[in-house]
Order: sequence, then structure tokens, then C-alpha cells
Amino acid sequence: MLFDLLTALLDSWTLWNAVAGDAERGGAWRAAYLRITYRSGAYRPYEDLVAEAAAAVGLPRHLADELNARYAELRPWNDVSDVLSQLAGAGLPLGVVTNCSERLGRMAVAQTGVRFDVLVTAERAGVYKPDPRAYLLALDDLGVAASRCLFVAGSAYDLVGTAAVGLSTYWHDRIGMTPPDGAPTPLAHHATLRPLLPLVGFGP
Repeated sequence: MLFDLLTALLDSWTLWNAVAGDAERGGAWRAAYLRITYRSGAYRPYEDLVAEAAAAVGLPRHLADELNARYAELRPWNDVSDVLSQLAGAGLPLGVVTNCSERLGRMAVAQTGVRFDVLVTAERAGVYKPDPRAYLLALDDLGVAASRCLFVAGSAYDLVGTAAVGLSTYWHDRIGMTPPDGAPTPLAHHATLRPLLPLVGFGP
């Protein structure tokens, strides 16, 4: 099973809002960042994209440096630790595909409290999601075919990339995001992660 990290597992929105000064500015900054990464394709330094997104919505570019310095403050959504622990405890191979640098990806994944078998960052893949190559690299590392793997998305933009490689997708839509035009319909769409467990055979 593969996961988005910074939206599906971690509440990164709260940190972005705190750095921006309030939820309105933080939401606009994050939305601009998602639009930039969606059209970026080839990897450029993550920190540069975050700074560009800040400038695009009238925020100081140096906020990107503050955000990076505070990555250790990221925390998982309230049901994530229990769900991941059950999946990992059952021996299910788990991986992450995330749009950030190697350094920040390793720092962020540590905040989940669970050991993942695979970590693919945009820096390592050389591309930003939803470029299919990021997901394909993770599938190769995990040693499974797309038809035998489920992806847990946080951002609606992931739906485009996962569909391109044939990955069934559970959309953990914690913030009520509007999907981009033409985004495929996910296998499941919930505001919490807990319904993932029965979907993959845990519990009733």
C-alpha cells in the first residue's frame, strides 16, 4: 500500500497556516503551491517552489525557509497512527510517495511514528506528482504491480497521477478539497482514514 504523506497522513495544513499567519493566507499559499507542483513535472528544489507559491499570493518568500525549519512540528491526523499500526502489524508492505526534498521527506515521515518500507520523494524521483514516474518508482521499490496496490491520496491532484498508472485510490480528503478539472473518481472518498481498514479487509 502506498500513501501520500503531507496531506493524507500529516496535518501539514496547520503548519502552513501558522507560518503564514492565519488559515486564509495559509490556505491560499498551499493552494498556489499545489497548482505549481501540478504543472512542474521535472523536479526543481522544493524550497524554491514553496517560495514561488508564497510570492504568488503576496506573502514574503522567506516564509518558505521558516516552513522548512519547522518541519519537525508536523503531526499525523488523529486516526493515522492507529490505522498505520494495524496495517504495519499485519505485515502489509507500506510506502510513501511525497512531493518534497529527501531531507524534508525523511523528517516528515518520522513524524508518523511508523516505519515505511519505501520512501519516494520528488527529489529522488526527479519529478513531482502527479507525474506517473513517481508512483512507478514506488511500485518498483515495493515490488508490486499497480493492479495489486492501493494508493491513499491526500490531495485531489494525486487522482490524476494514480489513474495514469492504474492505481486504485482511496482519497483521504481531510480538508474538503476541490479536485482539478477532469480528475478521475477515486475508489473511495472519505474525510477520515478509518474507513480504509474495512476496505482492505480489517474489521467489519
